[in-house]
Amino acid sequence: MEYEVKSFKDLRREVIDRGLCGKCGGCYSFCSAEGLHALEIEEDGVPRYSNEEKCLKCGICYLICPQINVLNQDLKDSFGWKPPIGRYQRVLSARTKDSKVMEVCTDGGVVTSLLLYLLDHKLIEGAIVSKKKGPFAREPTIAFTRDEIISAAGSQYSGSSHLEELGGKYSTYSPILPVAKSLEQKYLRNLAVVGTPCQINTIKKMQCLGILPAHLIEYTIGLFCIESFSFDDMARKWLEERLNIDFNDIKKLNIKDDLIVTFNNGKTIHIPLEEVDAVARPACLACMDFSNEYADISVGGLGSVDGYTTTVIRTDKGVNLFKNVVQHEYIEEVEYRDADVRKNEKTKMVAKIISFSRRKQLRAEKKLMELSGPDINTAR
Repeated sequence: MEYEVKSFKDLRREVIDRGLCGKCGGCYSFCSAEGLHALEIEEDGVPRYSNEEKCLKCGICYLICPQINVLNQDLKDSFGWKPPIGRYQRVLSARTKDSKVMEVCTDGGVVTSLLLYLLDHKLIEGAIVSKKKGPFAREPTIAFTRDEIISAAGSQYSGSSHLEELGGKYSTYSPILPVAKSLEQKYLRNLAVVGTPCQINTIKKMQCLGILPAHLIEYTIGLFCIESFSFDDMARKWLEERLNIDFNDIKKLNIKDDLIVTFNNGKTIHIPLEEVDAVARPACLACMDFSNEYADISVGGLGSVDGYTTTVIRTDKGVNLFKNVVQHEYIEEVEYRDADVRKNEKTKMVAKIISFSRRKQLRAEKKLMELSGPDINTAR
């Protein structure tokens, strides 16, 4: 398929200027223009020209943006995508068998155990993950050891948990892609990436185009994502007063059917997602992918009982990985008393995923209609 070649100027006009930039860092990290120092990232995470004259006008930054849909059909064709939630071969509920992982994980520790298996069996040299600094703060990192992988798991904290401040800004979103830009210089190969739908979307588009250094990424583990939060001190105060909570008392956060907040004293409250949409990142409100439809394996808490992870195995690579992880006793599937119960539970899990996916799609369509303009094709 032939495309009209567009440049970063078009990306800025159609996405950044409209407030739809997700700050994933893909355009900066993977575009060949980055090697020529044509792009840079501002302090707030938004890309901009550092030297426009060095830009190759190749259009890569435009094509790989998760808010741009030009490559969508190519991606669907290469991935074997099927409606309504993408290609998948199995849906199940599972948990880790590692006691250390279970102590720190948010749900069932499946992501951490998958990474540990890959590292232990030398199938990867490292994993690009998001390490939590606090309930509302994360930072990207490359984990090379078992301890580093485990330390990036979950959202529980020892001692006095508190909200980390980043220049008066708070965000649960971690831009993992920029850390990949120097990986080739470290002679690394066979990496795993744990990311949100927008991050995995960008990686898969790069792989679809055959653009370096996406070839370094061997496994993609996708997180369910209804939204990430980004807010300043005023919004924090508004949330504290509206929800009658103190962020300094928060121990961990989790999203299933709603936002689950666990405090240091053990108390747990459930907050409808509509009540926190006001501090969701604007780009999240325009994103249509909830279940990470292009990952090898997608995971999340939605649909599983406490202590287990809902796991959507999508690709052949994902099937083989999960089979081996279970055989080597890193992970165990939930046990059901008979086949009918197993079938019913799977049906309920899939129904919930479809429901949340549709909910996110409708919200995105509404957001894009509010911005109303012919520049972005909103079709899936």
